[in-house]
Amino acid sequence: MGDIVISSAVRQNLSSLQTTADLLSRTNNRLSTGLKVGSPIDNPTSFFTAQGLTNRAADLSTLQDNIGLAVETLGAAAKGIDSLSTLVNQAKSTANSALNTKIKANDITSTKTFSAATAKLSAFANAASTEAITITVDGTATTITAKALTVSKFVSRLNGLTGVTAKLSGSALSVSATNGRKVTIASSGSGGSLATDLGFAAGSFDNGVNRDSFVTDYNNLLDQIDQLAKDASFNGVNLLDGNALTVKFNEDGSSKLDIAGVSFGSSGLGLADTTTTAFQGDAGINSVIASLDRATGTLRTQSSTFGNNLAVVENRSNFTNALIGVLEKGAGNLTLADTNVEGANLLALQTRQQLGTTALSLSNQGDQAVLSFIR
Repeated sequence: MGDIVISSAVRQNLSSLQTTADLLSRTNNRLSTGLKVGSPIDNPTSFFTAQGLTNRAADLSTLQDNIGLAVETLGAAAKGIDSLSTLVNQAKSTANSALNTKIKANDITSTKTFSAATAKLSAFANAASTEAITITVDGTATTITAKALTVSKFVSRLNGLTGVTAKLSGSALSVSATNGRKVTIASSGSGGSLATDLGFAAGSFDNGVNRDSFVTDYNNLLDQIDQLAKDASFNGVNLLDGNALTVKFNEDGSSKLDIAGVSFGSSGLGLADTTTTAFQGDAGINSVIASLDRATGTLRTQSSTFGNNLAVVENRSNFTNALIGVLEKGAGNLTLADTNVEGANLLALQTRQQLGTTALSLSNQGDQAVLSFIR
């Protein structure tokens, strides 16, 4: 069977309709996908260039997630330093309270009177050569024998002891502890009770207000500092417990920020548990206060360092966000379709298709007229 022969007018109209149909298909595809370049066939250069830009934007988006985690890690460290500063201030307040608690030394007064300071102690002893008295202050015991001692010399011997004050006022003899602690008086030796002879009842005597309770409070605060420093972690990284942090800003890691961690437990801040001995005198408490002031300065300096690091990371985060937008916009300019243009194209092509169909119909009517003439 031979080829079907159609007139040139019909063939031209059919070709025009096919072209219009192809353009309609392409336009509909662009409107449905939103892309004018959806494959390398459409435009190889634009397609692969846009793909490279999109891939880099995706890589930066992944880095942006890590940068966000770094921001939160620095935030946790900053909050930790704020809380540590509060605890250090509480410890300083405790030390100041101890410093402001003045020791009140209550005298332990003899019940006997002494007519002369030069009177020998043996005059009041049952066996002058062997009787002795033991005085214990803050765990340190000292024994004094009555032999060959006068009342005034006995007072001098007591004043020579650390933390003990003795005085003979008129005929009254009294003893006290300068640090406000308890004084224990006991007789020793043989032949009688020198403590009784001197008018001091044996036993322990509370010598006034002391600062022991502040020591416990202070040491408890240092324990809280240690615990808080270990708890200031985020996503497994604790910048206050010696962990370091590296924040990468580009794909190959050539642009980054290394953030060194610190150990901000009590020892790292130069603080140590104190003792009741250290809090006995003002000098010991002032030394503790000085170490707390240094710790405050250390915290403030590190807070400034972390603040600068945070500013850098946030600035790079903002830059990365902006760069991702530029890359995505560039890829879009190469591949995205203009829906306004494509919509207008669709309307024009539909009109052209209708006109082409009409033209094809008219061409067919011409062929039919020739057939009628032959008949």
